[in-house]
Parts: sequence; structure tokens; C-alpha cells
Amino acid sequence: MATTVAQGVHGRRRVGQGETFWQFRRYETGDSPQSIDWRQSAKSDRVFVREMEWEAAQSVWIWRDTSPSMSWTSSPELPEKRRRADILALALSVLLIRGGEFVTFLGSDLRPSNGKTTLERLAKVIDRGDRENNGLPPVLPLPRFAQVVMIGDFLSPLDEIEDAARSYAARGVKGHLLQVLDPAEELLPYDGRTRFEGLEGEQSWLLSRVESVREPYRKRFKAQCEGLGEIARRLDWGYSAHRTDKSPNTALLALYLAMTQDRGR
Repeated sequence: MATTVAQGVHGRRRVGQGETFWQFRRYETGDSPQSIDWRQSAKSDRVFVREMEWEAAQSVWIWRDTSPSMSWTSSPELPEKRRRADILALALSVLLIRGGEFVTFLGSDLRPSNGKTTLERLAKVIDRGDRENNGLPPVLPLPRFAQVVMIGDFLSPLDEIEDAARSYAARGVKGHLLQVLDPAEELLPYDGRTRFEGLEGEQSWLLSRVESVREPYRKRFKAQCEGLGEIARRLDWGYSAHRTDKSPNTALLALYLAMTQDRGR
């Protein structure tokens, strides 16, 4: 996944002080004369300067929802939401580490780092199979100007989700919310007499005609997703949604590009 997405993507580079050449561009008023590349300029009637790649790494903290409700799928042909969240988290880590970033999983007690051993440690965290209780990220003191990526179904009450996200935004941490959902959670495709049982101790619910509540359910579900987007806008964070019946590459590319644009600012 990471290799596929990396093709054609320039990565999280930014112009600044560094030793790695990035690109040539036209000379502009205010540019230092020392930045002019005379050899490149001699090839045309324009003056060009050399731009160098900004080399300061940034720590990125990734959180995956590991609550029991994530271990669900509506069909044997679809992956569990947790499986898809784990793959997206690990593939994003590969991309970020290739770009020189320091990465860790939020709540794992691992310090942000990069390199092959970092990926091995993160993979072991996933293999451990830890389970959380409430589907919300822990509130931990992250360094200012770090970035946090939260991956989950985000079906908790909106005010609780906003409180968790705002606790990081108040410290100057930028963030991205990636909502991972099973298509049945959005569409409620069932008909007739159906019993629903929760995975986190909820009381079972028997409906004689599921189709009678389909439209109000879909409106409620849409309001939940739109509420997440509004939370992200208020905090100047990113938000995107992904269904497990869609390609994970598309979700990963959208998230990575959003982080690239955010870093550019």
C-alpha cells in the first residue's frame, strides 16, 4: 500500500534550510543573491535560484481505535474495521518514516523514532491485540507542533469526541480524523425481523421490521458524520471517511496528501 501511494507523491517536503536540493524556481524580489544558481540561469534569459529541502523532522502520533466494536464486519468478504485501521496505521507509518518523520502509536509508551526497527516495534504493538474500552483516544501531553492522527469508527457521542480532540488542539497539536466504517453501518441494508446485539455490553434490540427505521437511522448516521467534519473544521483539523468495502489505498493517499498540505502551511 505504501509503495503504491508513494509513487507520484512528492512527500512532506518544505522549502527551508537544508543541504538536500529540491528544485529550481524563478528569482523573486527579496531572494538572497547567494541563492542564485548561475549555471542554471546561464541556460536561459531568466534567473533561477536553488531551493533546498527543509530537513527538520516532526513527530507524528497515530491512534487506532481498538475497542471491541471495531472487531466487527457485516460480511465474511469484508475485513473487520480494526483490521483495516491497523493496516492504514502501519502503511501511513511506512510513508512517514520514508519521509524522515518520527512516528509512534499514541498510548504505546514508544518514543517517536524512524527506521526499520521503528516499524518492527509498531507491528508488535498491533500484534499484541490490545483492547480499549470506550473508543476514544487517551489524553496525553504531546510536544507542541506535533501531529496526531486518529483512526476509528467515531460512533461515540460527538461532545466526547470533541473534548478528546480539543485537548490536543489546545496544546498547538494539529490533527486528522479518519473514520473507518463498515458499509452496513451507513446503509442499514437489513429487512424484516432482526435482532441487533452490541459488542460492548449493550442490551440487545429486536426489530420486527428493520426497514421501518431505515430512513431515520440514515439521517442520524449522516448527522454523526457531518458532526465529525464540523469538529475538524472548528479545530482546523483534517477529516475523511473510509468504508471497508473501498480500496484502502484511496484512503491512505487522501490522508497523506492532507498531512502534506498541512505541513506546508
